[in-house]
Amino acid sequence: MTKISGKILTPTGWVYGCIEFDNKIFKVTPGEVTKDALIILPGFVDLHVPGGGGGDVMDGYDAIRRCATLHAKHGTTSFLATTVTAPNENIIKAVKAIQEVSVDRYLSEARVLGVHLEGPYINPNRLGAQPPFAQKPDIDFISRLCKYARLRLVTLAPECDPQNLLLKYLTKKNIVVQIGHSAADYQEVIQALDDGARGFTHLYNAMSPLNHRKPGVVGAALAHGDYAAIIPDLVHVAPGAILAAFRALPHLYFVTDATAAAGMPDGQYSLGGQIINKSGDSVFLDDQTLAGSALTMDQALRNLVSIGMDLADAALRLSTIPADLIGEFERGRIEENAFADFVVLEKNLEVVKVFVEGKCVSES
Repeated sequence: MTKISGKILTPTGWVYGCIEFDNKIFKVTPGEVTKDALIILPGFVDLHVPGGGGGDVMDGYDAIRRCATLHAKHGTTSFLATTVTAPNENIIKAVKAIQEVSVDRYLSEARVLGVHLEGPYINPNRLGAQPPFAQKPDIDFISRLCKYARLRLVTLAPECDPQNLLLKYLTKKNIVVQIGHSAADYQEVIQALDDGARGFTHLYNAMSPLNHRKPGVVGAALAHGDYAAIIPDLVHVAPGAILAAFRALPHLYFVTDATAAAGMPDGQYSLGGQIINKSGDSVFLDDQTLAGSALTMDQALRNLVSIGMDLADAALRLSTIPADLIGEFERGRIEENAFADFVVLEKNLEVVKVFVEGKCVSES
């Protein structure tokens, strides 16, 4: 059994004390700690990770391993490996590799919880940086994918799914559906929510915007949404728009949408076979379209605190809320019987140690 002490964020608030754990947490015990105690947060749970550490999820096994190692160093203890819109054979290859990594975690890695299928059932006029392989919904193909790996989340455009047939099929299989890469109007979004859609993928980006006469996807999300993800690199979405969504959406949460460029020097990388260019903290296609991010979850936390969000609230939206969305109730929280997934930080919110399922995977 291992022990660690500090200022601990639990589901009921801050506790100054000690955590006793093996692969799961035995108990959290209040006790005296020094004023300069380390901060212990639930491990970050990232539901949107196309890459990292030079690895693009679409490139398969070795790339996913690099991605899992890079993000673990930055406090992500579990994540959904995220595919991009691509020909079916490429998606199958990626999904099979995701499954292989998910069942055999290496000590240095974050736990892969399954697949976030971003497309290909999206609006070809709202691709953002997605490759141009959007297609009509195909329930038979989704059924095949479910035999290869655990699909946990699917991003789709409801206007491209007549009668929301795919949405309803996924919902019956307990696969979370988020609306994204969509030009849907307000009423189409309301109907999709009524038919089982749970949230919104990278809110504001690659979707019909809020207009006071045409509220679009964004307006419907702010008026009726519960869960929604935002990329808090402060490039995709301005601080004021993040705070507006924070006031409107009960379960706003945050993701990196990190590409292979995350954790890497400036230069060229791959996103589903496309060349992307990292410059500073941002990633672009050659035409200057934003192409995912180079964000890590520890930097996301620091960004959120910098725009005025309370540390505990920001941490909750990087861990507990995304874990709950996909039904991972033993992750993203520090309490008895939960997995011993946590990130240890100094007061400046720099990462000191990261534990995944009770094992230290990174130490500065």
